[in-house]
Amino acid sequence: MRILDLYILKKYLGSFVFTLLILIPIAIAIDISEKVDKFLRNSELTMELIIKDYYLNFIIYYANTFMPLALFISTIFFTSKITANTEVIAIHSAKISFTRFLKPYFIGALIVTVFALVMNHFIVPHSNKVFQEFKRTYISTRFFNNTYVVDANLQLSETDYIYFRNFNIETNKGYDFSFEQYEGNQLKYKIQGEHVSWNIADSVFSIYNIKKRVLKPERDILLVESQFDTIFNFVPTDLQNEDFIAKDMPSFKLYNYIQASKSRGQKNLNTHIVEFHKRTSLPISSFILTLIAVSLSSKKRRGGTGINLAVGIGLMFIYVFFMKVSEVLGSVAGTNSFLMVWFPNVVFGVLAYFLYRNANK
Repeated sequence: MRILDLYILKKYLGSFVFTLLILIPIAIAIDISEKVDKFLRNSELTMELIIKDYYLNFIIYYANTFMPLALFISTIFFTSKITANTEVIAIHSAKISFTRFLKPYFIGALIVTVFALVMNHFIVPHSNKVFQEFKRTYISTRFFNNTYVVDANLQLSETDYIYFRNFNIETNKGYDFSFEQYEGNQLKYKIQGEHVSWNIADSVFSIYNIKKRVLKPERDILLVESQFDTIFNFVPTDLQNEDFIAKDMPSFKLYNYIQASKSRGQKNLNTHIVEFHKRTSLPISSFILTLIAVSLSSKKRRGGTGINLAVGIGLMFIYVFFMKVSEVLGSVAGTNSFLMVWFPNVVFGVLAYFLYRNANK
């Protein structure tokens, strides 16, 4: 690696870290001003608990969120600066092509991408779980209980459906249970029970005070029993609101959940698929945003760094807007979640290519 490459790489990574170190304290200061009264109102909270469980995970969560913005702004800023100092002109005068000039930038983008991938797939989900649990326990004013599920329904296969009026995940007990089996659009078999308990040792569901109904063309058969033990293709944790806890699951667990849900015949898993693919698409955008930033700021312009930053920030907000819209559309049933998640990268990848071609001339 040449001295020039090391020089640019140090500038690239240093400016990126510096920008993050500026954004995070600002976010913390704003958050403290909003939450300080809630912290003081709760006698159970200690300074150690606030720092360890809240602000440590706050930093991880928001550093990961701000990463593309920080990378884009820092790259535009320091590239505009070396352009204004005529360093880029000197580099080109040494017969170093624009493509070769991009090499240290892409090495830096690769380092940031690998770091972001590890963060998104393994570290951030666990950190987000602790962070959200703290907020629900000590900050949120509304009641929330992730272990008590109300009006839970689940499709076990193409033909089988279950329903609980409520189920307690901690005690493994539920009430007003029903199981329905269909053949096409026709109901063929139904079980209703007053309450159900799940034995974790042998995965058996015990249904009490039940009514079994078998629907025949000529007449229905009705059976009444005090207890009925059976096995279903689900466990109580499957009844939880997975739309909510998907962000708390490491990627391998989220992938396994998606595959298990598909095998049970669940139809709309797009929210989970969007979350899974977003953890890869956002880090990969480091290459695209870096190419756009360098292409925009490697030529001298009237207005200098200011005009480059203004254009860059405008493009960044458009990218974030595209990303959020595509996530919402990707979560809708019937859409291709993979294409929706990657759509902003495709659009800005095309933009990056044209800016590169123009800068290369």
